[in-house]
Formats: sequence, structure tokens, C-alpha cells
Amino acid sequence: MDGHGRLTGKVALITGAGSGIGRGIAKRFAAEGAKIVICGRRGEALEETASQCPEGSVFPFPADVRKLEDAQAMAAATIKFGGKIDILVNDAGIARRGGVVDVSLEDWEDVYETNLRGTFYMMRVTIPHMVEAGGGSIITISSLAGIRRIPNGVSYCATKEGLIGLAQSVAMDYGKDNIRSNVICPGFTYTESVDRMMKASAESSGKSLEEVVADSMRVSPIHRPVPTDEIAQACVFFASDESKTTTGAVLSVDSGTAIVDASIAAMNPH
Repeated sequence: MDGHGRLTGKVALITGAGSGIGRGIAKRFAAEGAKIVICGRRGEALEETASQCPEGSVFPFPADVRKLEDAQAMAAATIKFGGKIDILVNDAGIARRGGVVDVSLEDWEDVYETNLRGTFYMMRVTIPHMVEAGGGSIITISSLAGIRRIPNGVSYCATKEGLIGLAQSVAMDYGKDNIRSNVICPGFTYTESVDRMMKASAESSGKSLEEVVADSMRVSPIHRPVPTDEIAQACVFFASDESKTTTGAVLSVDSGTAIVDASIAAMNPH
């Protein structure tokens, strides 16, 4: 970088940065000049993310958002590494299948603890530092499942919608402290795990990978999955001074999927 990135001089803490969307955000933030602490449960995955960023810009810190003491340690590590916390990105999240009756209680608790309680912990430990510093930006990665519904996804849908309420409550309560809180709802995003799923589907169906991906996006206005870097670019906007008066927003980055009436679109082969 030439010292003029959109996030130059800012310090960010990013959870769930060992792969997928979180890795994409970390790479983009580092390229835009931020110093970042990246967190996740898998140390090796964090090291891989760090290796893809400019040297010295990233500090990997293995930790579990489900534990308050780990959340506190993440905040402390960020202060030590960068001297402050300007930006928090809540990306850590998991999904489990099942409806209300058949989802296991263990899966329900695991999704709740990771997606919603973990994000609450991260906000709880970072907001005081932001208040003391005169402001900050919190970006929470929800999902289209937070505003729409997917079959047998009760724990995922409930927690992802809960994240929107949590983030908007922070926007309401801490706007006076110059803290902004915004939400991004990714649609079908092409991550490493999605690539594995699509390849398995192609193998079982006898279709090509390109055909399976095209089928999955057929009813969306833009017929392609979202690259992780496009989620990251939206995060840069919310993290930067370009969005100084934007708070409480819920932005879908989804190839237009959220606007589609699937029952009608399914009858239209084009």
C-alpha cells in the first residue's frame, strides 16, 4: 500500500477470519491499510489468512467468541497490537440443520452461543474502548436467512435475525458516542465450504460444477454467487469515514435474491 488506503490508520478486530467471508474481509482490510487482529477457533487457518496479507498488518489470535474471557482477551490483544479498536467485524458464525421439533438441543445451543451470544460478547467488550476513543464502527455479518427463511434452519434463521436486532439496538444506544453499527446480509456467497458442497452436488447429480452453480442462482436477478471480496468491499464502506452518518443499516449483498418471489420465479425458466 502507498499509505493512502481507505482504512489507513485504523485498527480492526475481525472474528471468524480463518476462512470464507471473514478471510476475505481480513485480506481487503489489510490491503486498505488497516492493522487487524483476526480471531477464530483454528490457529492454523488464521495463520493461513495472515500469510495472504501484507507483512506486519495482521496479528492472528486463536479464541472462541462463545467464552466471555476469550472475548476480553481478543479486545486486549487488539489494544496491544494497534493501540485502539476502531472497527469490530462480527463474522463468526455456524449453521445446523433442523426444525423446532427435530433440531437437537445441542445444535440449538451451539448455534445460539456462537452466532448471537458470541456477537453480544464481542460488542460488550469492545464498545467501552470505542467510547473512550471517541467512536468506532461495528459491522455484523448476518445473512439473507435473517430477513427471509430457509427450510429446516430454525436455529440459523432465529440467530441471524437476532443479530439484526442486536446491531440496531447498538446503533440506537451508542450513536451519541459516535459509534456506528451496521449489518450486512450476504446471499449465496462462494466460500471454500460452498465450493465443496457444489462439487459434491455435481458429482451426485451427474451435472457439471458450472451447471450446479447456475441452477442455484437461476431465480436471482444477477445469476452468479457473491464473491467474498464483494462482501469485504461493503464492509470497507461501513468501516471507513465514507459512511460517517450511516448506522442501523441492513445491506443485502446477494445478487438481488432478497427481492425475488421464488414461487413466481420458479415458473419462469428465464
